Order: sequence, then structure tokens, then C-alpha cells
Amino acid sequence: MQKNPFRDALSKERVAEPCTMVIFGATGDLTRRKLVPALCSIARDRLLPTGFGVVGFARRNWSAARFREEMLAGVNEFSRSRPVVPALWDDFARGLDFVQGEFGDPAAYKRLAASLERVDAERGTHGNHLFYLATPPVHYPEIIRELGRAGLAGSAGSPWSRIIIEKPFGRDLDSARDLNARALEVFTEEQIYRIDHYLGKETVQNILVMRFANGIFEPLWNQKYVDHVQITVAEDIGMEGRGAYYDSAGILRDMVQNHMMQLLCLTAMEPPVAFNAAEVRNEKVKVLHAVRPIEGDEVARHSVRGRYTAGFIGGQEVPGYTDEKGVAPGSRTETYVAIRLFIDNWRWEGVPFYLRSGKRLSKRATEIAIQFKQVPHLLFGGDSGAIEPNVLALRIQPDEGISLKMTSKTPGTAVSLQPVVMDFRYGTSFGAEPPEAYERLLLDCMMGDSTLFTRRDEVEEAWRFVGGLLDAWESTAPPPLYPYEAGTWGPMEASSLIHRWRRL
Repeated sequence: MQKNPFRDALSKERVAEPCTMVIFGATGDLTRRKLVPALCSIARDRLLPTGFGVVGFARRNWSAARFREEMLAGVNEFSRSRPVVPALWDDFARGLDFVQGEFGDPAAYKRLAASLERVDAERGTHGNHLFYLATPPVHYPEIIRELGRAGLAGSAGSPWSRIIIEKPFGRDLDSARDLNARALEVFTEEQIYRIDHYLGKETVQNILVMRFANGIFEPLWNQKYVDHVQITVAEDIGMEGRGAYYDSAGILRDMVQNHMMQLLCLTAMEPPVAFNAAEVRNEKVKVLHAVRPIEGDEVARHSVRGRYTAGFIGGQEVPGYTDEKGVAPGSRTETYVAIRLFIDNWRWEGVPFYLRSGKRLSKRATEIAIQFKQVPHLLFGGDSGAIEPNVLALRIQPDEGISLKMTSKTPGTAVSLQPVVMDFRYGTSFGAEPPEAYERLLLDCMMGDSTLFTRRDEVEEAWRFVGGLLDAWESTAPPPLYPYEAGTWGPMEASSLIHRWRRL
């Protein structure tokens, strides 16, 4: 039987130590749609430690039995490996418990401590605890405080305690600094895992492998050969019940400060001296330090913001942003942004990076496209037509993969040129669907590998750049907020930033 390279790679993975994972906000969508289904897929791949337990903590008055029922329904609806094998679920469910309580109630944390002792004894988790904050951000400080007061913060040693903090990590530079300070009062930096699920996607991780494990790319990865870089994160969905949250955030806070800045860092960073958490994150921070600030009058020159109006997606009529549930009357929140930025260092001097992201666009797509400079001398003139530039595109979603556009001669006696695409897809090349992002990140955290998690200074530097845009947009005389019809690629004014946006 032919070997499956994807399965071979999985078999080489380390297995984490036994531990118990506490999920705050366990009755929410993130737990049901992503976290528990990811854990079950890890268990199916035999990468979950034998001694593993989950304690859900939430304000709803659920029993442990109700928690198990809801999680089973979520796994069967959302898991990559659905439907779950009954024997696998039975073993997994034996380690599930639930604690009801308010996030700021000290008595609830005493009940949590008792539950952890019970699960530790029954599952043999040796006192190793992983706390996951899957609540609205307003609850982060009180949860962290109460974990410290209850003596549950532990240490980075053995037994260990770690905490995963979901985005958004603050809503500006000052609040991010404050949250960092509060977390560091209770946990050490080594214990804190600030999660950005984009970093768990296979293609995102493969950016570093493609650049630094292939001799043909890295020599070209600089201002001498690269014309510009486009990073696109497009969504065709609207608010999906998140109108109230989104109206307080907007696309800049919800997408650019975290996801897009991380993609920028991985694309632009220098080779680390070693592939470990400290060195990789050091190089990412250097990129953020080198990003040229956009402030004051420069904001209108280098960015365009927009908001969708009513239109059609997939043939279905959809409402405009201001008609979405939860959106405040008279809202000035943006649902689209395009930014032109520069990185002032030796490698990227003069190369523009174009970032765009929006809701209710034509399709769902996330891509990094490196467009190379034109050939210096056109040999094939006359009827052969202009040569299109080479483009290396990394598709992050959907259909994860990499493509390279190059020019070829078409068959026949005439010298006629045509662009062709060399395409690689994970699903077809490796014969299996890649793991979900949360699967990789949860497993990394259990093993104490923080390479794909953001460090304190990364978060603050990203907010420093975004803060210049926010200050201008929230001033008394902000730049225009341009409308665009749902189902299009954003406001026409975004074309003023670039010669041509890529068609996805």
C-alpha cells in the first residue's frame, strides 16, 4: 500500500504530557464549534495525551451531563473527523466536567479547584493545567485575577500551568499594555499564550518552510526582485449575530491588528538563527519596528476605509451594515480597509505592501501574493504581447496551497506568449485534509511550544502601528467612509492606492 506522507508526518509528532484544560466561556460558540471538535480530532489522530480532561466553566446553569451532550452535538456538526467514533467519544467524555459560576466569584474558583483535583485523580493529569479564555474580552482581567487569588496560576515548571488568551488582546495600545500588565501580575510571560488562529493554518506555517528550506526563493525575496506584496483577507459573510461586538471594533481592530500583521511579519521577516519560539518571534518584532508609521494627514493618502450597503451574495439579497442587528444608529464603524505601507529596512526599502480586508466582499479568500518585477528587457516584442509579471501566491483559505504564475510559449509556429500557473494544493498533494488551526495550536500549547503564539512586545508593536490609523479615523475630522455594495470587492476609491488589485 502506498504511504501517506501526511500520516507519516503526524506519526513523528511529539505527544503532550497529561493535562487538564479549563475552558472559561464553555457554553459559547467558540467552544462548541472549534475547541472541543479540535480536541476530538487530536484524539482521533492519537496525539492527545492518554491522561487528558476538560473542565468547562461558564455562567449558565448546566450540569456535567448537559455539557457532554452539547459538546457531542458540536463535534458531530463541526469536527473535521465527524461523525465521532462512539468508542473515542466515550473515552474522551469521561474526562469532561463542568463548573457553573460567575467569572468574578471567588467561591466558583473554589469549586473549580475541587473539580481539577477530581479530574487530576481520575485521569492522572499530574496537576498540569491549561486555562483557555473563550469569553468576551471584558472578562479577561477578572478571570486572571481570580485564578491568582485561588492559587491556580501555578508556574511554568512541573507541574505546569498555562493560559491561552483569545483575541482581541486590548482595543488600543494603552488597553493592550494594561492587559499585559494584569496578566503578568499572575502569570509569567512563559506561561502566557496569546492565540491567533491564523498562525495555526498550514499555509501560514509553510511561509517559513517555503522561504527558508528552498534555495530558489530566498535569494529573490527582497527589494531587488519584488515589485510589491498584496495581502488579502476577504469574507463574504456579514455580522452573523456579532453586530454589537463588531460595531465596537471594526475591521481594523478585528482583522488588521492581529491576523494581517502576523501575515505581514511572516512574509517580511529575516531568517531566524534557529526555528524556536524566541528566535522566530524576535524576527517578527523587528519587522513591526521597521513598519513606517501612518499618522495624521498621511492616513488619507495611504489608507481607504469603507462600509457595505445592501447587495447580493450568492444570488441572495443581504442587508447593509447599518441594517444589521446590534449595529448602533449613526454608526461610523468601517467594514473594509485597504492600506499601503512600507517597511524601512535593508531588505524591503521602497517595496509597497498592500493590505486589504473586508466583510461582504465577492468571495471568501485569504491570500499573500508576491509580485516580482518585470524582466529588464523585452525580447519577445511585436505580436507576442506584453509579458505579465511572475506572481507567487500563497492561498491560506479556502483550498490551502501555493501557486506560481509564469510565462510560457503557446504551441504553434508563432512566438505567442501566455501566462500559465503551477499549482500545489495540500489536499491533493498529501492525500488528506490538513489539520484545523486550533488542533495545531492547542497541541503546541500542551507541549509548551509558543512559536506560533504572539509575545507581549509583538502585540504592543502591532497596536502602535494601528493606533495611528485609529487616531485619525476617530478624530473630529476623519477621512471619508466610502460605501460599497455587498458582493463587490470594496469601494472604488481603494484603487487609488495601487495600480491593480489581484482578482481572486
